[in-house]
Amino acid sequence: MGHHFVLNLGAVDSTVLFAVLAAVVLVLGGGVAVLRRRSHNTTGAPQTAPAPAPAPAPAPAPAPPVPVDVDDVTSSELVSLEQSPPEASSLQIGAEFESFSVPDLQATPEVVESPTVEGSLRKSRGLFSSLRAARRLKAIDEETWEDLEATMLRADVGVATTAQVLAALKEQVKSGAITDDRSLFEGLKAQLVAVLLQTTRPSNGELARSTSLGAVTVWLVVGVNGVGKTTTIGKLASRAGGQGMKVLLAAGDTFRAAAGEQLASWGDRSDSDVVRGAAGGDPSAIIFDALQRAKAKNYDVVLADTAGRLHNKVNLVEELKKIRRVADKEPGEVTEVLLVIDATTGQNALVQARQFTEAVSVTGVVLTKLDGTAKGGVVLAIEAELGIPVRFIGVGEGLHDLLVFEPKAFIDALVGDEQLG
Repeated sequence: MGHHFVLNLGAVDSTVLFAVLAAVVLVLGGGVAVLRRRSHNTTGAPQTAPAPAPAPAPAPAPAPPVPVDVDDVTSSELVSLEQSPPEASSLQIGAEFESFSVPDLQATPEVVESPTVEGSLRKSRGLFSSLRAARRLKAIDEETWEDLEATMLRADVGVATTAQVLAALKEQVKSGAITDDRSLFEGLKAQLVAVLLQTTRPSNGELARSTSLGAVTVWLVVGVNGVGKTTTIGKLASRAGGQGMKVLLAAGDTFRAAAGEQLASWGDRSDSDVVRGAAGGDPSAIIFDALQRAKAKNYDVVLADTAGRLHNKVNLVEELKKIRRVADKEPGEVTEVLLVIDATTGQNALVQARQFTEAVSVTGVVLTKLDGTAKGGVVLAIEAELGIPVRFIGVGEGLHDLLVFEPKAFIDALVGDEQLG
């Protein structure tokens, strides 16, 4: 077993204590002497004593930490980051990683341009660009009319509308009003605008509101599956809210999974309240509840979503008629029925518009996904053959990416001014 020694200073004579302390000093002094002897070189000559080091400067304030995405860095690299503070402008994360700059918080953020009609119609206008390039400096002959007809049909302008426009252009060539390719395309634009101006539409894209005392305005949004109805409702709600209206959204699509959640999300984004029901419930009952709430809480408009349905399914179309009847009963008044159409469907959009109009009296069309198709000319077919005005164009997924349809601006974008130079 080991022994434990305890020094009792109180029992030690002062002389003995002094001797111990002297011995300690002597030992320490010897250590200093040894250190000094080791500082001499091998010849025995002492080295020159270094100059005393200057007093250390105060440590600079630590730089703010550089933000690092922990999910992209391994644990060993995190240790390296903690032990090696970053320099002022960059940070090296191991030999295999490139340095990256500290973001300049004062820099002007990148400006993202909003989608435009021109951008959305780039595929459709590409058809006319190709035609213009092919016809450049050529005489107007039978081949001209064949190429122009083929281009308009490929853009889904429609057979009837294409024939009408070509007949008018041929008359202008015959009379001498059109003599070259430039005047031909100017004449084409004028004829296409004239087709669209035959349809009556409210100015500035205004949607009708009830004029009856105490009535609640209802805008009903319909269409087949996947065309973007719920997204369009969110954009319309934002637009109405920006005009000072108090908007209530009615989640009438009770069949599609998560449709209510999607509409609620758009309600949050557009600062609009939402009335929802149970999944698989009666959509007419939800519309009815929304009207009662709107009446009690003084909402200006109820924007009603509906389940997507095929235009040729009789039972679903009958259900849509019921929703329309309920929405139109006191205190509600349906002032707009907006049909959302996916532009990529081309001439099938014309069939949809006809069937929905017969079922619920469509008052206007919202055309979406123009940027994904070269069939932008379907607008002319819808308006010329059915007399239903296109009211808005969806040009993106943002809250404000809904443009009022303007005939001249649309045709200018479709044919393109730059093609005429």
